[in-house]
Amino acid sequence: MNKEEQSYKIILSGGGTGGHIYPAIAIANELKKRYPNSEFLFVGAQDRMEMEKVPQAGYKIEGLWISGLQRSLSLKNLMFPFKLISSLWKSRKIVKKFKPDVVIGTGGFASGPLLKVASGKKIPAIIQEQNSYAGITNKLLGKQVRKICVAYDNMERFFPKGKIIKTGNPVRQDLLEIESKRTEGTTFFQLQEGVKTILIIGGSLGARRINQLIEKELDFFGEQKVQLIWQCGKFYYEHYKKHNELSHVQVHQFVNKMDLAYAAADIIISRAGASSVSELCIVGKPVILIPSPNVAEDHQTKNALAITEKGAGILIRENELDEKFEKEFRALMRSEKMQERFSKEIKKLALPNATATIVDEVEKLLKK
Repeated sequence: MNKEEQSYKIILSGGGTGGHIYPAIAIANELKKRYPNSEFLFVGAQDRMEMEKVPQAGYKIEGLWISGLQRSLSLKNLMFPFKLISSLWKSRKIVKKFKPDVVIGTGGFASGPLLKVASGKKIPAIIQEQNSYAGITNKLLGKQVRKICVAYDNMERFFPKGKIIKTGNPVRQDLLEIESKRTEGTTFFQLQEGVKTILIIGGSLGARRINQLIEKELDFFGEQKVQLIWQCGKFYYEHYKKHNELSHVQVHQFVNKMDLAYAAADIIISRAGASSVSELCIVGKPVILIPSPNVAEDHQTKNALAITEKGAGILIRENELDEKFEKEFRALMRSEKMQERFSKEIKKLALPNATATIVDEVEKLLKK
């Protein structure tokens, strides 16, 4: 039987943020390309964005009643044991009914219970760990799953060495060739030719502190004679859309044509979520990273350090923005040499074939 005719049943689990959802969808798309007759099921957290994004991508999804542990003592934490028991029970039902050949977890709360149940039933399971610092769920599951696909070096601190494969993080395929799209990007966003363009991205939901910074610095950006593509996120759009009146600013709730935004940009200001960082390496533009301090194990700062310690960008922590931002930005703007060096160094860190490499590993498990 040739590949096209073979069919498998595959569960993908992950979510909570775009950084866990988009890699799962990219992996599913690649598997579907190789095995068109296969059946796919996603499992996510029932009140998070995956419940909307996965069906939009054309896949079925089941939701679990689960959320993470909060750092503070709260009602949510008291509910956690009940949510966990409920999620394990529902995961058992899903696995028993769907009978998957393989289970793939891309991180986030929902992947924990599902991978635990699958591993317990000896179903081959694989983790895709996006961050340079593994989350608690994945660390616990590392001992039970067959393989762990990672994006950074030195991950044996968290996982059994023999199971680790360095693959990189899946990224959107339309980002692999953006050099040729610059003119198209300039036209699409109606940008002024010959003026430096700054792209501001705060992750899939937006970033309050970055938005506050950009609003405060609007006059400064005017003085620097740059134009802004500012993705502020859906929670913040109502508050910031008034700045669209400025000739050098365009505020977007969400950027749909991300490839064209990257292509048009000269400098990027971004959060340091794992998939954002992987995209930035492939895009290869000079970048200022402002990691979110409000994430588990402060992994965004660690992702950013993995870039900046190799001389491939600038890291400014949130509590240093007021004193450092203008100085760092001005220095970067004035030095074409620095911009070129950052571009060159960040491109060296790119792993553009991540999705195919991860699916190769999934295939090996299916063949066994």
